[in-house]
Amino acid sequence: MPKRHSYEDRLKYMKMLEEGYSVKYIHKHYGIDKTLLSCLWKRYQTDGPSALIKKKSCHLTVEEKLEVIADYEEKHLSLSDIMLNRGVSRFAITSWRKLYASGGKEALRDKPKGRPRKDMGRPKKKKPEEMTELERLRYENEYLRAENALLKKVKALVEEREARLKGTGRKPSKD
Repeated sequence: MPKRHSYEDRLKYMKMLEEGYSVKYIHKHYGIDKTLLSCLWKRYQTDGPSALIKKKSCHLTVEEKLEVIADYEEKHLSLSDIMLNRGVSRFAITSWRKLYASGGKEALRDKPKGRPRKDMGRPKKKKPEEMTELERLRYENEYLRAENALLKKVKALVEEREARLKGTGRKPSKD
């Protein structure tokens, strides 16, 4: 896992480079990647301290990713040049190259994030005018069975309550 370097750290590295320290020395003592450091140094020389502020990641299209891969493999541009021109990290370029080598152009497409949706829950009810006669009769039959089961349950509960009250010697209310 690469170490994260804050804006203050990056600024310190640039001051060290201005003082004459080498990229290799800073890489060895602070653990910053040499390619990243040289890319930051080039940006710092042209844009100043604002070049050291981390930018949000950008999402490139498949064609743009293919252009980046072609710049590296066919035009033989260095990683730091591509990083400067395209604003893409070294890790993104290497991962795109691996994906392209293993799966071709389709492997470079963005995958949907998160967990796939599941079709859970009850199916939506159709309106009576959308149902066929058979579906409508089945629905009505199911409704009547549920109503019948509910009435049986209520009757059993009332009888149980009356029996319990009779056992204690009290009369049930007429409600």
